[in-house]
Amino acid sequence: MATDLLPVRSTRSMPLAFAAGGAVGVLGGMIGLGGAEFRLPLLIGLCGFAALSAVILNKAMSLVVVVVALPVRLAAVPAAEEAVHWPVAVNLLAGSLVGAWAGAAWAVRMRSSTLYKVLAGLMVLMAAALLVTHTTTVGTLALPLGAQVPLGVVAGFGIGVVAAVMGVAGGELLIPTIVLLFAVDIKAAGSLSLLVSLPTMLVAFARYSRDGSFGVLGANLRFALVMAAGSIAGAVLGGLLLGVFSDLVLIPVLAAILFVSAVKLARHD
Repeated sequence: MATDLLPVRSTRSMPLAFAAGGAVGVLGGMIGLGGAEFRLPLLIGLCGFAALSAVILNKAMSLVVVVVALPVRLAAVPAAEEAVHWPVAVNLLAGSLVGAWAGAAWAVRMRSSTLYKVLAGLMVLMAAALLVTHTTTVGTLALPLGAQVPLGVVAGFGIGVVAAVMGVAGGELLIPTIVLLFAVDIKAAGSLSLLVSLPTMLVAFARYSRDGSFGVLGANLRFALVMAAGSIAGAVLGGLLLGVFSDLVLIPVLAAILFVSAVKLARHD
């Protein structure tokens, strides 16, 4: 295994990991998302991980955050309200599970220089999704069932690929997709996105575990757990700050952060 996949972490990195995770959690919490798209450039630029190693660590931390967030979110939404939408989750999972496996397989075979550019492009996509979702009203397409099902599978596949390649949960794309294609209330869509994200992430995680580069997780497990703990703590604080800052100010700033990060990644050797 290449040595750049396993950077040495000193004990001084633990406060940095918690602080970086906390910053990501606050950003995500203020917009009601996990914020893993902000954690990825920190893992690469601030913490010095190679692209694939950063993706794998980001996936592991995203998985921890989703596992913690899911029961909290489900407790806030009546089970009966979620149960009525189970066909939507199944529809998206039919595509996202395949997409997650394909995306992870693609990422581990990709040259590092290419992966940096792909990640840069996906960050621009996330910035655009952030702007559209939070500064405009997402309508519904009112499609017939015969069109909803295949479009749901295709959309799920694409989201699964993006989530696997970036190591994120994919809520930024899942929530507007659920609202747009299936006319689900945005509050219920948030919980549904977690139900779709968890098995999708597990599939991508399983595929990454078959590659030699997965060893970066074992070598940096403490670092990853501390950063994940910071992300969870930050998300709680960010949730308390929800609504304090106007979306008209906050969202463009966050989108700009993603865009600047994308430019830096695109130039990464």
